[in-house]
Amino acid sequence: MKIYVVYDSEGEHTKKLAQSIAEGARESESAEVLIDHVSEADIRKLEEMDAIVWGCPGHFGTISSGLKTWIDRLGYLWAEGKLINKVGAVFCTTATTHGGLEATMLNLITPMLHQGMVVVGLPGNVPENALYGSYYGVGVTCPVDSDELISEEGLELGRALGRRVAQVTGRFVSGQ
Repeated sequence: MKIYVVYDSEGEHTKKLAQSIAEGARESESAEVLIDHVSEADIRKLEEMDAIVWGCPGHFGTISSGLKTWIDRLGYLWAEGKLINKVGAVFCTTATTHGGLEATMLNLITPMLHQGMVVVGLPGNVPENALYGSYYGVGVTCPVDSDELISEEGLELGRALGRRVAQVTGRFVSGQ
């Protein structure tokens, strides 16, 4: 199965989260995981993928302009139904506790639903998600005054989302 992680990142926080998602997905032996910054991400690869995970820093509760511009180029895939039944998942980072994590994730999910994708989040039975995460995907606060790019809890949430995407995609691809 093929999984594509596409991210926008300005301060390396979201890149680090994207890498942890790819790491978690790679734990599945059957997963071939590609990861690209949005400036290098190839929309022509999407129809070959079984799962697509995209994310960005949250900008006032919405998608970064770099990722939004890239998503806006997917119209021909929508017109041809090329992403219908692909597994999708989302992630984001913000600099402040109330920086709009869930609003950003909902904005990231909307284009997936328009494409006919099957959206996967993190359920409450994922231990890492119980107290720190979100059910919509992975949203992590990365305070600007912190010495670390992203907390270990945030990285573990990323790995958990990657594992979940690989698990669900594997079942979906095999017809289970």
